[in-house]
Amino acid sequence: MDVNAYSWLSASTRSWRTTELEQMGVSRRTITRLVERGILARLQVNAYVPAKYWKSLSNAEQGRFRVMAHNRARLALTQSAYSHTSAARIHRLTLWDVDDRIHITQPSSGSSREHNPDVVRHRAKLLPGEVDMVDGLQVTSLARTAVDSARLLSFRQGLITADHALHLGVQRAELHQVLQRQTGYKGVQIARQVVEKASALSESAGESLTAHLLAGMPIPPPEQQLVVRTRFGEHRIDFGWREQKLALEFDGKTKYFDYAPTPEVLFQERRREKALMEQGWIFIRLEWADLFQEATRGRILKAWWNSTRSAG
Repeated sequence: MDVNAYSWLSASTRSWRTTELEQMGVSRRTITRLVERGILARLQVNAYVPAKYWKSLSNAEQGRFRVMAHNRARLALTQSAYSHTSAARIHRLTLWDVDDRIHITQPSSGSSREHNPDVVRHRAKLLPGEVDMVDGLQVTSLARTAVDSARLLSFRQGLITADHALHLGVQRAELHQVLQRQTGYKGVQIARQVVEKASALSESAGESLTAHLLAGMPIPPPEQQLVVRTRFGEHRIDFGWREQKLALEFDGKTKYFDYAPTPEVLFQERRREKALMEQGWIFIRLEWADLFQEATRGRILKAWWNSTRSAG
């Protein structure tokens, strides 16, 4: 097989259905060889993408692309809607350690001839207001998506996604309305716990997990996104105990919004932080790995008790 004859595929940035490739003269046998040669990547039944482009995508982008490729392969969803973590990907909600299965919700009267082990079908009502169109795909609304995902995932996974939904403007009352309509659904109890603890103030998955960690510790809860004044202006702290002058920052974060601080912004932030330290503030810094180490609790407790004694 002359690989160069298929260079046009390598340069593409879209997904291809099997029938589309066949119409362009690429036989099924050739498709198999292109996958073996690393020119095409098989995403799922009847969906392929140039391997070079696929490898250039982030994990979040790959997850979103899988759903969009599935939509192209099926052409239309009719009365169905992408839901749960698949809808979360299309809404660009943050997911943590979630598998690649495609989730579709359709009314109990719906039917499908599709047989794909990578697709999970959920039979449930889709009420008016619970379905949106996002980038040409029919998906469940943000509120419905957050609750459905929380029913499917672990508490911490669901919390990250629910926090992001609230951060994007979904109201807690909307989540409670969805929960009320889903009384008796599988996983609804854990979803209620997620909605109860979710916070619009968390600005990253790391902050969501940090808040969960702190909630389980025998110390008063901190203020989240605490604003304190310095001689160089106001400084915002991820988590802070004002009376104890104790600050906890989660570093190395990917924010829930597209924001890349400039060197000047970072310089001013560090300047204000140093000013706070001159005022007696103590900083605890956590990174992702710290969230899964028992020693982290000890670090925080020790810092809190030391700062409490100093304040007293």
